[in-house]
Amino acid sequence: MNSVYKGWSSYTCFYSAEYCQVYLKNCYIKNKIDNPEQKSYENGYAFLYYLEHGQIYYQQAATSPLILKPILLFYGLVHLIKACILTVDPAYPETTAVLAHGVSTRKRKKQNYQFFHDEVKLQKNGLFPFMSEKLFQLKQLDGEKVIMEDLLRLIPELDELFTILLGKRTHCRLVKKDGNLIVPEAVLDHFHMTENRFKEFLSGKFVSGVEFSNEGLSFSGEGSERWMTEVSPLKFNLEEGCWALPLNKDKFFHFPELLVHYLLLYNLSMIARYETEWWSELTKMMPNRDYPFIESFLKITMKKGPFLVYQFLMGK
Repeated sequence: MNSVYKGWSSYTCFYSAEYCQVYLKNCYIKNKIDNPEQKSYENGYAFLYYLEHGQIYYQQAATSPLILKPILLFYGLVHLIKACILTVDPAYPETTAVLAHGVSTRKRKKQNYQFFHDEVKLQKNGLFPFMSEKLFQLKQLDGEKVIMEDLLRLIPELDELFTILLGKRTHCRLVKKDGNLIVPEAVLDHFHMTENRFKEFLSGKFVSGVEFSNEGLSFSGEGSERWMTEVSPLKFNLEEGCWALPLNKDKFFHFPELLVHYLLLYNLSMIARYETEWWSELTKMMPNRDYPFIESFLKITMKKGPFLVYQFLMGK
């Protein structure tokens, strides 16, 4: 990575209005936005406060009981994301249409409801489609549904839990050697592809492209921090400090992980607020696989959300 991430202390530089204005000015100049000095001056404090409020939500979540964590973590992430948006759109929020969540969920859960099988529906307007396009140039399909299990499979730190509870690997670890990332050859069998076909398939999933070496399944890992801030299939495992490749090549294969955390936290926060009976039974009775996955994800996103946002800000 460009700089060593040290948790919330890495955000300390942003708790200066003067620095925030200089930082935003450079972002606006880079994006060729008119009147960068004036707009950075106007947005400096809003940017700072988004980050500060986000941090407070996360810190409160760290000491709160499990039943409250999803709500605090969701709104903490929302504030951090709004700070990210200000780096590319100085007019945010220009209309009230971008203030909604941008996703919806079934209000009443069916009998024998399981979080694993639940889904959220992407909306045309609101924060989710807005940030998808502004931060990642990713246009969402209005009305598309996303299943929670598919999202959980995109969190690399959950790979071990998937292996233990379901007997399925969700990611393969990439080994770094001499500045290159090496994909294990066993991946070819998993994807049912030849070496050349796999190289072609994977190369097409990177916005900025990736070049494989002439021998084996290795490609350059130089400048890999940019993969945090663009559409890419690779996920960074924060616990193990390595890059990982998802093993499920569905339509969300190259979905940015920041969007994954947003969708999972949105649904969990809605459940914590409106499905009191089910949520209480889950946290007290621990009846099925939902509990270990939800509890593990909340622990992961507590650190991973701020980490992903910080990488985005540093990439700007």
